[in-house]
Amino acid sequence: MEHVHLAAEEDDLYSGYNDYNPTFDSEELDNDAGFQQAVRTSHGRRPPMTAKFPGTAIGGRALGTSFGVESSFGCESRLLKSRMPMASSMGRPMTGAVQDGAARPMTAVRAAGYSSAMTRGSTFDPLGQSKGPAPPLEGKSEDTPDEKVKILEKKVNDLIEESCLAHGHGDLQLSLDRAKEAGRKERALVRQREQSGNADHINLDLTYSVLFNLATQYANNDMYAEALNTYQVIVKNKMFSNAGRLKVNMANIHFKQKNYPKAIKLYRMALDQISNSHKEMRIKIMQNIGVVFIRMGQYSDAITSFEHIMSECPNIKTGFNLILCYYAIGDRERMKKAFQKLICVPLGIDEEDKYIPPNDDTHANLVIEAIKNDKLHQMERERKALAEKFIMTSAKLIAPAIEATFAAGFDWCVDMVKSSQYVELANDLEINKAITYLRQRDFNQLEAVETLKTFEKKDSRVKSAAATNLSFLYFLEKDYDQADRYADLAMTADRYNPAALINKGNTVFVKKDYEKAAEFYKEALRNDSSCTEALYNLGLTYKRLGRLEESLDCFLKLHAILRNSSQVMWQLANLFEMLEDPHQAIEWLMQLITVTPTDPQVLAKLGELYDSEGDKSQAFQYYQESFRYFPSNIDVIEWLGAYYIDTQFCEKAIQYFERATLIQPTQVKWQLMVASCYRRSGNYQKALETYKDIHRKFPENVECLRFLVRLCTDMGMKEVQDYATKLKKVEKMKEIREQRVKSAREGSARGTRREGSASSEVDIKAVSHPEPKHSPLLAQGRDSGHSSHGTSAKGERLSAKMRALPGSNEPYEASSQRDIDASYVDPLGAPMERPKTAAKKRNEEDEFADEELGDDLLPE
Repeated sequence: MEHVHLAAEEDDLYSGYNDYNPTFDSEELDNDAGFQQAVRTSHGRRPPMTAKFPGTAIGGRALGTSFGVESSFGCESRLLKSRMPMASSMGRPMTGAVQDGAARPMTAVRAAGYSSAMTRGSTFDPLGQSKGPAPPLEGKSEDTPDEKVKILEKKVNDLIEESCLAHGHGDLQLSLDRAKEAGRKERALVRQREQSGNADHINLDLTYSVLFNLATQYANNDMYAEALNTYQVIVKNKMFSNAGRLKVNMANIHFKQKNYPKAIKLYRMALDQISNSHKEMRIKIMQNIGVVFIRMGQYSDAITSFEHIMSECPNIKTGFNLILCYYAIGDRERMKKAFQKLICVPLGIDEEDKYIPPNDDTHANLVIEAIKNDKLHQMERERKALAEKFIMTSAKLIAPAIEATFAAGFDWCVDMVKSSQYVELANDLEINKAITYLRQRDFNQLEAVETLKTFEKKDSRVKSAAATNLSFLYFLEKDYDQADRYADLAMTADRYNPAALINKGNTVFVKKDYEKAAEFYKEALRNDSSCTEALYNLGLTYKRLGRLEESLDCFLKLHAILRNSSQVMWQLANLFEMLEDPHQAIEWLMQLITVTPTDPQVLAKLGELYDSEGDKSQAFQYYQESFRYFPSNIDVIEWLGAYYIDTQFCEKAIQYFERATLIQPTQVKWQLMVASCYRRSGNYQKALETYKDIHRKFPENVECLRFLVRLCTDMGMKEVQDYATKLKKVEKMKEIREQRVKSAREGSARGTRREGSASSEVDIKAVSHPEPKHSPLLAQGRDSGHSSHGTSAKGERLSAKMRALPGSNEPYEASSQRDIDASYVDPLGAPMERPKTAAKKRNEEDEFADEELGDDLLPE
């Protein structure tokens, strides 16, 4: 019985029914080490193991039945079978089997959506939506040498761009600073490449750009030595291709430095390094060589260069320069040939007819309107205007030289132009011929007038220009009727011609119809707001009408346009003086003397204003400066003499009164003042001699005889009786004249009174005051609000100035004034009051500007 075993103890008949291969347990895959290794590595992609024996799949191991039960083995064998994979019916190992502890082989590519890091119990999520957004991309590391090089290159390029933009905006200093910084960054870049072992990969284009920009900015900032050194670095580096062309830039710098031989040498070196395929560049370099030869005075060499250019590729500038060279050497025939070549140079622009819109095509009209003022058409107009300017200048230059007379030479030029593509310039040339006569002050030349009159029947543009010049010509000749007639003709031909409106306003102005003149000036300003002549004349017209505020507004606007116009500043100062604002008047005059520091009239006016303000020292300074520049102004001489007498320096006053005597030798007043200065200074002998000299020149002068009697009496001289006798005779004659004047005055119905007499007061003859050297803008006279004559008012002022009786400290107090004459006043017997210059208002004629004669009157 001991060897008898129950079946239940030995084996369970129903065991194995619940056992299954763990390969099919998907829930335990997370804990299957072999499976996880196969997923993470390429182990699953290895080829399947082949059987050692044909027909088997597990290499000699016993095959279990489909139920996994074997009858010939014991319990241990059954336990092994429970952990051993089951073979397929075909002898192929099952996919989930683990053989010899090795990882399970993969038989296919992992399906999309599965992850090798799935957690136990995770849901099926092939798109990974449950994991949230993807993590951010990792940034590139800037620590690598390549990244550092790229960053430095970008910084250098940015600095070069900033330098160019700063130069375009006109900030030259900023552009130079950026160029220098780019150079420093570029050198740091080269060092960085060398340190990283990439010295063979240096960016030569970047180095060239940095050096070229730096040299250019040095030249723009007038740092020529630094620019030449930088260019030299580029030229000497053989690794830079076409660097020889930069010798043109180096030559330009030497030209600015007036080192002409060096400039020519570099131009020729650059010319040698440029192939014939670059024809345009070679032509420009040769043109520069010709210009340098002109500066050096070597006209023959310049002619050689210009003639070669005109034969290869003619252009307007070269043709004009060639004419100048021929003119310099005086070659008439070659001047003519060069002028003919000049007018035959093709401009390369389209005809103006294409800009005329057709009437029936609306689309074409819109297109033409769009291109009428585009950049291309503007360039064509500029090129044509430049060509016309060179041709006009050449004709005016060579006309007197190519023929015996100026008129014959101009006629030849006109004939040549009429047969060329510039036929429209012929009329302008003929008008310039007449204008040239006028500029030569040949107003009586009938040729000029006849030339202008021939255009009366031409088209409106030429007729208006000719009539405008004729109106101006007759206005200068003061033939106001003819001037008015041609001004009307010019306005009829072109109502929008501002020059014609100004001339018409001038003719109305001289007729004192100021309101109507102002209207014409306003219309001229409406047609051309930049017409300074109309604005100036309008200001003068308002000034004549007494509308000082409006006049001031006009001149302030004009000053904003013409910042350095002395005429405008003078008018502003005069207006502020009339508005009783002397401080502003002084301010404008101070600005004026910065423009015209040697104008004596401006300096005298400053002295007058300072004197009216009570600043004697400043007044003396400006009067003294005025006298230094123009020592013939009687008003200035009189003020300076009175100033020295006031300050008790009579000896210094003598020189001014002596100069006044030289200027007005027939005026006894100045000689009496000289004698009085000698007397006040104690030089009685010199005073006596001076009075005797005055008596010889003016024997009937009562004042001189009275002083001679006084001097001879006090000095005990024998001539006193003779002078006393002469004095009585002269006084008797004076009484007789006074009686006659009195009787004539009583019997006269007019009741006019004669002013002054030779014995009662000194008559002062008015003299013309020198005008400032700044004549008004295109005007015939100067308007300063003062008169150049100060007849009776000035005599009364000087008489009042001299009516001071002798003081007690005078040398002749013992002499009785009644013994001499109660009506006589000693001019220098007491401290004399200086002239009230601020009260001297000279009513000068207002003036107005005429339209300037010249090129600006010609049609655009």
